[in-house]
Amino acid sequence: MRAAVIDEYGGPEQLQVREVEDPRVGPDYVLVRVHAASLNPVDYKIVAGNLDAAFPVVWPLIPGWDVAGEVIGTGPAVRHVEVGQPVYGYARKDLVGTGSWAEQVALPARAVAPAPADLDPVAASCLPLAGMTAWQALVEDLEVGRGDTLLIHAATGGVGHLATQIALARGARVIGTCSEPNHDFLRELGGEPVSYGEGLAERVREVAPDGVDAVADFAGGGALDASDEVLGTPERVVSILDPQAAKERGGTYVFVRPDVDHLAALAELADAGQLMPHVQSVHDLEAVRDAVEEASGGKVRGKVVLRVP
Repeated sequence: MRAAVIDEYGGPEQLQVREVEDPRVGPDYVLVRVHAASLNPVDYKIVAGNLDAAFPVVWPLIPGWDVAGEVIGTGPAVRHVEVGQPVYGYARKDLVGTGSWAEQVALPARAVAPAPADLDPVAASCLPLAGMTAWQALVEDLEVGRGDTLLIHAATGGVGHLATQIALARGARVIGTCSEPNHDFLRELGGEPVSYGEGLAERVREVAPDGVDAVADFAGGGALDASDEVLGTPERVVSILDPQAAKERGGTYVFVRPDVDHLAALAELADAGQLMPHVQSVHDLEAVRDAVEEASGGKVRGKVVLRVP
């Protein structure tokens, strides 16, 4: 099969698309013909070597954790998906190196589920990592629901734009920080935009005089410090980038984990028309360097996706 591969850490220039061995399928694994794979910050951080201390790797290394495609093989212990079925998943494994930027990927059964029926593979591939991050932060940890006013930092990014929709589907009101060019986009999602930076608390008070009930930090960089003045319950915070700040407040640091039930919940929302990933751009696998350049540029609205012909 063809795959995007690195032989050593570095920038996008290290990525080469070449022939590699087909993946093996263990008893608890699902073999997927990849149709699309979205990019996440963790992917290009792995390419750069910035997460070498956190993840054991195998070489040559194929990046990529998000995938949507079709089942072409299953291990004997797998029962919840079958050959020929459209699926999507979060291809995180114990070792990093046999990821989804390829024509085929083998996923642990715990990390794959039937794909949303109403999304094409490009859109579906945007949901697993970012969508489960948002789900686990808002539903499991913050228990966001009807009557809540939620402040989301980086509300138009890869995780944030999905979190906005999930919170709204659960009956919450969403106030979101984003740059001014993204204000209209957030309004289209149903959120209420405020610009980040100095004076944030005052701007939040202008739209929510009584403050907010919970804060989801998908931005880092002191976002929780800026939220303290408007949060009524200090411990009702989550962060995906600042574990110390979240824990100091009695809140939670969220590192996403694979979960078939959470993938099913996201698919249900998508099929109900309540969750639609925003795709900023689509690149063919052969243009993986361009995709990484764009995704790591810091100005992504939604997701950048690799399409695998």
